[in-house]
Parts: sequence; structure tokens; C-alpha cells
Amino acid sequence: MEELIVALHMHTVYSDGDGKHAELAAAGLKAGVDVLIVTDHNVLVSDIEGYTQEGKRRLLMLVGEEVHDRTSPVGGNHMLIFGHNLELSRFAPNRQQLIDQARSAGASTFLAHPFDDPLPLFHEKSFDWTDWDVKGFTGIELWNQMSEFKTRSQTLPKAALHAFFPGFMMLSPLERTLKLWDELLLTRKHPVVAVAGVDAHAHTYPAGPFKVQVYPYETQFRSITTHIMTPKALSGEINSDRRMVYEALSAGHCFCANDLPHPTRGFRFTCNNNDGTFWMGDRVSADAGLTFQVRSPIRAHIRLLKDGQVVLEARDREVLTHLTKEPGIYRTEVYIDFRGRHRGWIFSNPIYAV
Repeated sequence: MEELIVALHMHTVYSDGDGKHAELAAAGLKAGVDVLIVTDHNVLVSDIEGYTQEGKRRLLMLVGEEVHDRTSPVGGNHMLIFGHNLELSRFAPNRQQLIDQARSAGASTFLAHPFDDPLPLFHEKSFDWTDWDVKGFTGIELWNQMSEFKTRSQTLPKAALHAFFPGFMMLSPLERTLKLWDELLLTRKHPVVAVAGVDAHAHTYPAGPFKVQVYPYETQFRSITTHIMTPKALSGEINSDRRMVYEALSAGHCFCANDLPHPTRGFRFTCNNNDGTFWMGDRVSADAGLTFQVRSPIRAHIRLLKDGQVVLEARDREVLTHLTKEPGIYRTEVYIDFRGRHRGWIFSNPIYAV
């Protein structure tokens, strides 16, 4: 399997971002990501998808959409949609219809920033997801960088520190969101895939005679990412590469990562039984016994969870192995020490043992 680094959920001048697509692509190449998925608000920008090449490095830019109901007085209920070719924002007032139309178009749907606190200091409202009657969505945005900023920056000194030194701010997905995800995994009749989004805007603000850009695209692309596992590397043929990326995301063949403290490339979470090796997002029979294995790129604090509860953990380890015959939803978390704090580093999608 190949590993591709995906930066997703970002905005350009077509909605409320300050950058053009070419600028995002250049930033992505510098940051070392393989795929960008741009999601402007309620607009599906056409004729943008393609490759940017620099030496041997190739970046694939794809275009999705962040859809929400502009007529709602409440706000929130934003949905990330990937893999469609037709504008879907007209269905935004009816979120179930929006999900159904996206599925009919072969697209995947992720509920954006399920918990998003207000930030009164900067007149920022909450944009929670509140419509939990919907069914059939692909997954949720488990880790949203800007939502974490809002939660952890409720005073001016903290906001200033986190704006210019984001490494001090990023601790992990919000505990509320992790708890919600485990509940959804246990109660929904379908897998719920977790992705991580930068929610990048790269806004520029005046500061006396100067202008200051808060969270430049490159800075964000070096931090919160989604790593996908694919059967092969990018080929340069856009239709097959596009399909491969979206299939990996929809299947949950991915993990959420904070690449800022240390690169997470090389992390693996697999399960072996008599039928072979299974990856994140896969279903596996527990009848004959299972061997779960977690491999961290460096020595770290590794936790294996079953149905939302820790069943095994170890500190200062690169490998964690667990033998079991128990069915359940198994996922893993990896923590790392960085800048004086014990921080969330990697959050895998589950392997479903049945």
C-alpha cells in the first residue's frame, strides 16, 4: 500500500479565503503534501483540478465543496462534499436531501467541525453541526484546526500566542468530538469515517504600516493532515488518481495526523488473521482470532481502543501488538511530547472486527 498526505478543507478567493488556487498548490508543494482538496463555501469551482510539478514532487489539486444553508438564521451544519461534478448547494436547506443527492452523484459527505465554539473576542460565531437526524453521511471532520484554535484561544494573550505559534495550540481533536465519534461508531448502522481538516483561509490583517497573514496556507498544510492508504502512487492520470483518493477517504483507509511535532508518514495500523492483512476501514472476521498491530514512526505513547475504551496502551514504544478473538470496533491513538505538552499526534480510523 502507498501512503499519500492529503490536506483538505480550505478556502480561496472564490469564497472567504485570501489565496488563489495556484498559491495553494505552491504552498502544498513546499509543505510536502501530495493532495489538496479545496472546499469553497457553496461553490464548486470548475476547471481547476490538476497537477503541479516541481522537480520530482507532484501535487494533485482536487475541488470539493463546503455546503451550508445561507438562509438559516442559526448557522452551522456545514458539510464537506468530495467527488461530485454538479453544484449541490441548492439542496442545502434540506440536509438529508443534500446527503442523498451527494450519494446519488457518487460523492462522499463529511459533517464539518461538529463542535465549533464561538470566539466573542473576534466576533466569531459557533458553527456546530446540530442536525443529528440525518442518515447516510460518510463521516465527520474529527480534527478541525480552526475549531481547535477557537476553543483554546478564548483570551487575547492565548489568541496571539496561538496565531503566531500554532505549535503551542494544537493538542488533539476536541474531547467532545472524540466522544461523539465513538458514539456514532457504536450506534450508526454504517461506518463513520474520520478525517482531519485545516480549514485554511490565510486571512491578512493590517498591523500599523504592515500586513500580517495569520496561519499561511503552507503553515497549516504542515500540521493537521489526513494520510490515506492507496493501492499505488499517483499515476499522473487525473481520472484514476481522483477516483483512488476519494475511494480511500470514503472507505476510511486513512488516519488523522498532526505532522508539525514530527512527520507521521510510516504509521501503520493493521489486523492479521487466516484470511490475510486488513487495514483501517476494513471489516474482518474475528472467528479464528485476530492480531492487531500498531507501528509508530518513532517511540511514542500508543493506545488501542475497542468500542471507545482503552484495551491496551504502552509508552515509549514503536510497536504495539494485541491478540484477541473479541469482535468490536478497534481504533488507535498515538501521543507525543512536544513543546512541554503531551499532545495527540495520530488518530486512526477503525478496523471493524465482526
